[in-house]
Amino acid sequence: MPSASPDPTVVTPEVLRSWPLPEPGGDKNSRGSVLVIGGSTETLGAVLLAAEAALRAGAGKLQVATVASMAPFAAAALPEALVRALPETDGGAIHPDAADVVRELAESAGAVLIGPGMTDKEAIEGFGKRLLPHLTGPLALDALGLATVTADDACLHHLDGRAVLTPNPTEIAIALHVEDDEVDADPAGATADLAARARVAVGMGGTTSWIATPDGRTWRDDSGNAGLGVSGSGDVRAGITAGLLARGAEPAQAAVWAAWLHGRAGERLASSVGRVGFLARELPAEVPRALGEVAP
Repeated sequence: MPSASPDPTVVTPEVLRSWPLPEPGGDKNSRGSVLVIGGSTETLGAVLLAAEAALRAGAGKLQVATVASMAPFAAAALPEALVRALPETDGGAIHPDAADVVRELAESAGAVLIGPGMTDKEAIEGFGKRLLPHLTGPLALDALGLATVTADDACLHHLDGRAVLTPNPTEIAIALHVEDDEVDADPAGATADLAARARVAVGMGGTTSWIATPDGRTWRDDSGNAGLGVSGSGDVRAGITAGLLARGAEPAQAAVWAAWLHGRAGERLASSVGRVGFLARELPAEVPRALGEVAP
């Protein structure tokens, strides 16, 4: 596994202020549309968390695509969203044929997030193989959305870097075909390795977040706390990343800002709720407040 840059940039509010996000426009179209693709009959909540987080990060329009049996519930839970019902497998996962149903929506979206709540690795790998070649970015892949990258780390090369992967340490180990302890021993190197192989930005979450780009740049983010180690937290971070992409942030910028905003949201909740015990569903509402601390 190649080593990351020996001198990663430590993410601080000052670093973020020197790298400002695109100025938000005054109407929903100017702030970009985000499409969140994910879920199953058992994991709709992951989609809801990511979708709200994308709006809280500043995206202007929200679209959601999930399994047909859950689509009415998604529409009721997300009154801001257009919801597209997708074919599902007998086990309640998104069917590979769903790629044809969602393709036009994905091609026209300002940013696409694939992965929150997805189940059935083989089905999702088939879905990705049919959809990803038609996308031009910006794109974010999270959780099982990385299945196609795991099978073929060249599958995103046509995007010329217009994508972000948001794995946790276990997911990055799977994508690199290595054991978890190899990632634990050198998380920065693992992040840089996947970025180089996939030729896209990678933002790996964890106690410390690492972000790397194919050209060798790396960042380290130490924001956050133990309370962020809770179900659904990674879905929120993926949604923040997609929302920032939708409003025009470049991939590396979206990954770096998302890491800090996610961590800072956790810090804010630790102060108001407790060091542990706050819920992932409480994180999105803190994102605009965290943004307000570092952005005009």
